[in-house]
Amino acid sequence: MCEVVRGSPVFESMADDGRRGEDDERGPGAQHQMFVVMEDLLDKLKLLDYEEQVLVKHNMKPLSRHYFVASPYTANNPGEQFYMFSVIAAWLITLCGRPFETPQEHDDPNATVSNVLSQLRALGGLVDFPPSKLKSGSGEHVCYVLDRLAEEALKSRDFIWKKPLYPSEELEEESVMEDDAELTLSKVEEMTEEPDEEEDVIDLEELKTRSNQSEAGGARPEMILESVTDSAEWNLEVERVLPQLKVTIRSDVKDWRIHVSQMHQHQDGIKTSLKEAKGYLDKLLEEISKTQEKVGSREKYINSQLEHLITDYRNAQSKLSEAKELYQQGSGGVTERTRTLAEISEELEKVKQEMEEKGSSMSDGAPVVKIRQSLTKLKQEIQQMDVQGSPCSPENTLFSGVC
Repeated sequence: MCEVVRGSPVFESMADDGRRGEDDERGPGAQHQMFVVMEDLLDKLKLLDYEEQVLVKHNMKPLSRHYFVASPYTANNPGEQFYMFSVIAAWLITLCGRPFETPQEHDDPNATVSNVLSQLRALGGLVDFPPSKLKSGSGEHVCYVLDRLAEEALKSRDFIWKKPLYPSEELEEESVMEDDAELTLSKVEEMTEEPDEEEDVIDLEELKTRSNQSEAGGARPEMILESVTDSAEWNLEVERVLPQLKVTIRSDVKDWRIHVSQMHQHQDGIKTSLKEAKGYLDKLLEEISKTQEKVGSREKYINSQLEHLITDYRNAQSKLSEAKELYQQGSGGVTERTRTLAEISEELEKVKQEMEEKGSSMSDGAPVVKIRQSLTKLKQEIQQMDVQGSPCSPENTLFSGVC
């Protein structure tokens, strides 16, 4: 028996047969449901080892996360997707313990779809959609059929989904890290106000408070105190310690006086930078104006030198336009005459054909030969009739002797 932790509890509710109702009865997120179904289907196929048993065997590419999803944001290839759907469906049906031949690319898609749906009904799946929905090779119904078959294949292997078990220690560490990661604004200000270098700092406020406490706590001396320390040694000690002493007065960042002083500093910096930049800009302005004057004078000189060429160019342009107009007019007359010539040539061809037909009929001697043959036959027949009708013929003499 196989047991794997499943991190998607949503899938158990969508794998039921009654999840696929009408579009108007479902929520607005129903159109995105097939994305989730496709991702879960891919996980199931990986659990069933489809890479080795399907992809390597048929030399196919691995499926993407949303391969069978019909969406304008995904690439669609109906022929390839339908073939992939039919091959995976046949493989899943065989995993369920039912014999099913792997379809080929040239097989009839209607027969393939009907066979797959009949096997799905036999496995207890609900089919309440027309088979034509599967011919595109993508869409909600394709994902549903494959998902249902994959679910049955996992059941045939005694596969069971278990609820995920999260370790408590990791969660506590994460919560502690999140608490440490939270920094308030006051902590950030305190961190920024701390000095970078660890040096001896004397705070005036602390000195005042200490002096007040000492005055309040101790009684006044009855006699004047006199120092026993040598002044030369004191001066040497002061010179030695003086570089290490640093008095800082902590100032509030939000104080308006600091902003005003910063504004004055920035204003002074802008003024000094403006004085330097103004000198460079004035020089640049002078150079640009001189260059413009040179360019203007050079332009005037070139215009004066090329004025006669410009007039010649304008005259040539006007002549060219006139020539173009004449050419257009002439081309229009030529086209009309060409059309007339084509009509006349067609009529001439017709007349030539008629003359050739009449000439061939007139030059043909077959009728004359037939007439001559018929005339000769008539003459022969007339001669025979004359010979038979004459009194000197043998027939007439024979009849006369008898008489």
